[in-house]
Amino acid sequence: MPKLTPDLKVLLQYALPHRAISRLTFYLARMRSPLVAPAIRWFVARYQVDLSEAEFPDPVAYLTFNDFFTRALKPDARPVVSQNDAIASPADGRISAIGHIDETHIFQAKGHGYSLEDLLAGEDCAMPYRNGLFATIYLSPRDYHRVHMPRDGKLTHMTYVPGRLFSVAPFTVENIPGLFARNERVIAHFETDCGPMALVLVGAINVAAIETSWAGLITPPHRNKVAHTHYSSADGKSINLRRGQEMGRFNLGSTVILLFSQGAASWDTQLAPTMPVRMGQQLGRCRH
Repeated sequence: MPKLTPDLKVLLQYALPHRAISRLTFYLARMRSPLVAPAIRWFVARYQVDLSEAEFPDPVAYLTFNDFFTRALKPDARPVVSQNDAIASPADGRISAIGHIDETHIFQAKGHGYSLEDLLAGEDCAMPYRNGLFATIYLSPRDYHRVHMPRDGKLTHMTYVPGRLFSVAPFTVENIPGLFARNERVIAHFETDCGPMALVLVGAINVAAIETSWAGLITPPHRNKVAHTHYSSADGKSINLRRGQEMGRFNLGSTVILLFSQGAASWDTQLAPTMPVRMGQQLGRCRH
């Protein structure tokens, strides 16, 4: 079979029925079947998944493919950096891009970028991060797919943003402008001792679910409007999470974007695009 040209690959991203494919994936991943264990074994071999780190390393322990994909790890598999001022990686994966936000512009890849206002669905939400820091981490199919807190934080509000479901694999990130600000996403804003912090969980084709630890399943269902949920101590909705504590999870691979405000933190100088990272390792330090 002839290989697809780069232009045709990009065209297919626009033409594919993203919602239908993702909806089918959602249901298939939750089916109980004698084929679940063989499918997991194939997936482990195809993507070189290290199941020895999992709380349950035997494929037959999982009733559904989604149970396997959102698997927990052994308690000591991901030690969280212990220094008081350290910022921990929220996820396993590879750095897609990392650096400073230029006013409100965030670098994506190969000359492409997007704005804070578009990513966070509003100028008011974007203002705290103007000229701040960003780190974009790509979770491939082989990675651990739970997302954890980089710092202790108090949840202030969460935003659901509808959008496309383009693939977030490196090729499409390099070729589709503004991809992360166009895809469906869930944004969690926190107050921390390092200033405002946001975690953006970006959906993608076959990412059939995004969950948070406080609200459960956010998507599906897919909606057509931006939805804001505010949290405060006054209304009994105070949510406080510790560094290293789980805050959300994906079904299949996707991307997490971490944001801090101007002057609040600095990234470790050795970090660079394509570098692998593991949940809990140090990404940078707070300056407060």
